[in-house]
Amino acid sequence: MVETHGFMGAINNVLEWISRLALLNILWIFFSFLGLIVFGLFPATVAMFSVVRRWAMGDMEISITRVFWESYKKEFSKSNLLGGIISCIGLVLFIDFLFLKQVSPQIQGFLFVPFLIILILYVCTLFYVFPMYVHYEMKLLEVLKNSFIVMIMRPISTIMMLVCGVGLMILLSFAPPVLIVCSGNVFALLMTKPAMNAFNHINRKYETIIAKG
Repeated sequence: MVETHGFMGAINNVLEWISRLALLNILWIFFSFLGLIVFGLFPATVAMFSVVRRWAMGDMEISITRVFWESYKKEFSKSNLLGGIISCIGLVLFIDFLFLKQVSPQIQGFLFVPFLIILILYVCTLFYVFPMYVHYEMKLLEVLKNSFIVMIMRPISTIMMLVCGVGLMILLSFAPPVLIVCSGNVFALLMTKPAMNAFNHINRKYETIIAKG
């Protein structure tokens, strides 16, 4: 196979990445609907993050379809259980929000800031949940607990992920048709690398403490 260099090589690399990302996003959407959304969204999301993790580790020659399908099958039950836990917590927060809308302004003023803090912590913890789920072999409660700990320990990474996530949502809101080829995949890319850097940093810090001890 003849390698292309220079400008044409750069164009070729861009087109390859576009095709990879488009395929991954189409798989994510298709397999989410295959599980009727309720049972397909979380396995498809885990499978998508599994592919992106391999990319982040430098394995660019993987078969996207094979890795996605194998992860989807393997993690179907466990990822749905994780999704159930996450959804239940989100539902509780949504009910709390509805409650806040019904109470008096005085109570709203007293409870709004604590509710907002809890909501932000919940959202920011989710940034690490799927990268951690696919990167480590852990029980579900350990995934949630450690995601929260990493989120607290790496505030700069967390803030960057939050800004990137919000920015991506705003950009995509201006071009809804683009969601077919560019939505979950780009979000996974934006979350995975900072999350893995945070994991590695904390692991090195822990190993240093153990060595000194």
